[in-house]
Amino acid sequence: MTFLHPPKDNNEACTERTSDGSCVATNGDDKFLKCLFLNPHDTSNIPLIPVYSQSNASYSTLFRSSARNRRYLSPNNNSRKPKFLILPSHESHVQAAVICCKKHGLDLKVRSGGHDVEGLSYTSSDIDPFILVDLINYRNVAVNVEDRTAWVQAGATIGELYYRVGEKSSTLGFPAGFCPTVAVGGHFSGGGLADQIIDAEIANVEGKILSRKTMGKDLFWAIRGGGGASFGVVLSWKVKLVPVPHIVTAAMVERTLEQGATDLVYKWQFIADRLPGGTYIGLNCTVVNSNATRERRTVRVIFSILFLGNVDELLRLMEENFHELGLQQNDCTEMSWLESNIYFYYTVRSPLELLLDRDPMAKIYTKAKSDHVMVPRPKEGLEGLWSMLFANDKTVLKWTPYGEIPFPHRIGNIYNILYQVDWVDCSQNDWNGGEVMAYRKAKVWGTKYFKSNFERLVLVKTEVDPCNFFRSIQSIPPSHHCSQLTEEE
Repeated sequence: MTFLHPPKDNNEACTERTSDGSCVATNGDDKFLKCLFLNPHDTSNIPLIPVYSQSNASYSTLFRSSARNRRYLSPNNNSRKPKFLILPSHESHVQAAVICCKKHGLDLKVRSGGHDVEGLSYTSSDIDPFILVDLINYRNVAVNVEDRTAWVQAGATIGELYYRVGEKSSTLGFPAGFCPTVAVGGHFSGGGLADQIIDAEIANVEGKILSRKTMGKDLFWAIRGGGGASFGVVLSWKVKLVPVPHIVTAAMVERTLEQGATDLVYKWQFIADRLPGGTYIGLNCTVVNSNATRERRTVRVIFSILFLGNVDELLRLMEENFHELGLQQNDCTEMSWLESNIYFYYTVRSPLELLLDRDPMAKIYTKAKSDHVMVPRPKEGLEGLWSMLFANDKTVLKWTPYGEIPFPHRIGNIYNILYQVDWVDCSQNDWNGGEVMAYRKAKVWGTKYFKSNFERLVLVKTEVDPCNFFRSIQSIPPSHHCSQLTEEE
């Protein structure tokens, strides 16, 4: 790995410099920089901490590199961008950022992969300055085949995790979704996909690094689905890998309204979350041109199927559970589990190295929101959804079935619908305003999202971060207000 260094400057008035020539003066922002470069004190075996200010030539490129939503990339909104970028390559860099931000009264935000639709991890609507810790260079994956585990640093993408596991074993995998560019930092801590996480390392509000044993069971519980950014900076995760067969079967079957898509989606609601283990069927609904006539638009539903077994077994299972889809042998392709993650993202069999590409898609303007569905929607309701799609044909609906595993939204819900709308141009950026949520305000949305877990998360937050240092407009608040002076005050 190539380690970045603090940027050199042209300030002739600089009164103090680091060993590589970077300025460490004693006024304004430079007090914060001096604090960073003095933490840790022993730097003999630790690379210099990489810091970039808005005036640095590399700042804009680095800031944009992991941000995919163009709504938050306007060059004219420096007040809503970080004062400094820090790109850690060592855990001590994160410790220093936490200690020095707290000491000098600066807000801290953490970005792992950039799949942050609302930009909360790298922008701010507050006037107060903030620092961004971008974990793009903190992404090592260490796989242990013998005990079927892997330590994954928070900046690694799930594609990188899949690829590194596949390098070591063709019969081990990890269940974390079909989008390889999502980083594990936010995906594991906020997405509720933490069933196989067995340990973690987190930098707390004091800059101390805690493991599962030292952080305690309540904090370990909270960061696995409660949003790790509310409680500290999660540095790495230890995951339990799961066995997969040498061969899996994948298929993507398209059906339009003229081909009975409404009836098929209706039936899917009753069986998708109840299929035998090792079987997944998700839906993707969009508006396309009709094959019947070029002048007519229709809804196309793609049924994405992954089965941990061979084609013959899948065909038998589908005949028993979902024969209406009419799955045929020529719809199916046998491949390795690792190859299936490429297949579903790129829709064709492509080189496995594409899993290592963190940013293969062009940046777009996008907005997304999800609903959890408790009971099957009637056909009339589905037809209403299709009407809404026709009204805005840039919208995509993605349907994901839930299984019977612990996560508040899986209990009592049968599937999730993600509504996503993308566009390619915008005259003005849609910046979300807001304030840091107090407990009463946060409870309104918190109990809707986390259900009965919200109050428990608040208790954990109050215990580990009572003065709400780690915060955003969607973070878990402590139960009471805390007055705290910085050391500068």
